[in-house]
Amino acid sequence: MNSDTSCPPDRTTSRPLLAERHVARLLLGTLIGRLPSGMVPVAILLLIVERGGSLAVGGLLCALYGLASAVGQAVLGRMVDRRGQTRVTTAAVLVTTACLLLLSYADALAQPGLAAGLLVLAGLSTPPFEANLRALWSVVLKDPERRRAVLALDTGAQGLIYVAGPPLVAALSALHGPGAAMTVTAVLGLFGASAVLSAAPSRQWQPEDTQAGGLLGPLQHGGLRLLFLAVSGVGFSLGAMNVWAVSIADRHGMALLSGVIPSALSVGSLLGGILYGRLRRHGPLGTQLRTAALLFALAWAPLATCPGPIAATALTALPGLFLTALITSAFLTVDALAPAGTRTEAYAWLIAAVGTGQAAGTALAGALSTHPYAAALPAAGAFTCLLVLLGARRSLAVSAAARRRGRHRRTPAHAAHR
Repeated sequence: MNSDTSCPPDRTTSRPLLAERHVARLLLGTLIGRLPSGMVPVAILLLIVERGGSLAVGGLLCALYGLASAVGQAVLGRMVDRRGQTRVTTAAVLVTTACLLLLSYADALAQPGLAAGLLVLAGLSTPPFEANLRALWSVVLKDPERRRAVLALDTGAQGLIYVAGPPLVAALSALHGPGAAMTVTAVLGLFGASAVLSAAPSRQWQPEDTQAGGLLGPLQHGGLRLLFLAVSGVGFSLGAMNVWAVSIADRHGMALLSGVIPSALSVGSLLGGILYGRLRRHGPLGTQLRTAALLFALAWAPLATCPGPIAATALTALPGLFLTALITSAFLTVDALAPAGTRTEAYAWLIAAVGTGQAAGTALAGALSTHPYAAALPAAGAFTCLLVLLGARRSLAVSAAARRRGRHRRTPAHAAHR
């Protein structure tokens, strides 16, 4: 159940996006359902630190969770493209909820094998809510400009996961301990999943009849492979920033900083999404990607000077202003390049690439948390993203041409391979 971007404009384009049928429910339900993505890593770090472990150990456990989630997103995305959203996502929700509930009772230091196994299984079964939602927008909104605007709002709003999630974990951990925070995380994820999976667009969504991606799916496309590599640098920045925030909080004896600093970036992302969604002139898609990547990288540079807590919180909001434009442009590029019948999987690979980079950034930042140059790791990831996008300029230019011709979903699987 997919729409072509050549369909006539929606007559209700003057209505607020959130007033459109299903939009608010799908957005809010997905945000709540994805809260574990923002809460689990912080809960793990706080759990390890509280019990006398090191940030390096906590970073490795978070990396396991992130890598497993990245792998799981791609696998579950392909299953959704073949079997629909309801059955696949429901099964994933039940497994990941059970794992998170068990983690709340596990002693990660005394039983590291059990904790690692539960984290891996929880990561592998992380429901593909974000990829599912991106696939639903073409069903809910027929007008291409409305879809672009809601995609920007959606991408920016995802930052609310890190606005609400980390501070909530920090507060719950301070009041009742990290175990209680993990239990609340599991319950919130289940609640959000119920709201999305019971909505008509999700229940009625059907896979495309055409499956042009072959065994490799969207990875057959050379441009997409380079794009996924590039956005892994974005994830590296985010993962390194999370550990850096915990180290600043520990160094200054201000526990809430571990949630406040990531929240500052997310607030910037939400504001950036609102501004980006209101733009009328966008330019070629490749230019949007490279410009957003350049600004995102430059915005991280001041943090490499190791500022104090207040300055660090304020400065972390700056990269967030450009994060939404970068990720939204990346999703639009995926939409233009993905072979027919691989839409959800292609979205999932993009999300998985961010998650893989985040896991790597978390692990490396944890290992280097005591070194002063650890503050430069977020900028390093962002500049890596920029360099890959500059090198992939010709491959990704195809997406801009495809968009101008209105050929979403019709690009042959073998076209523009590099």
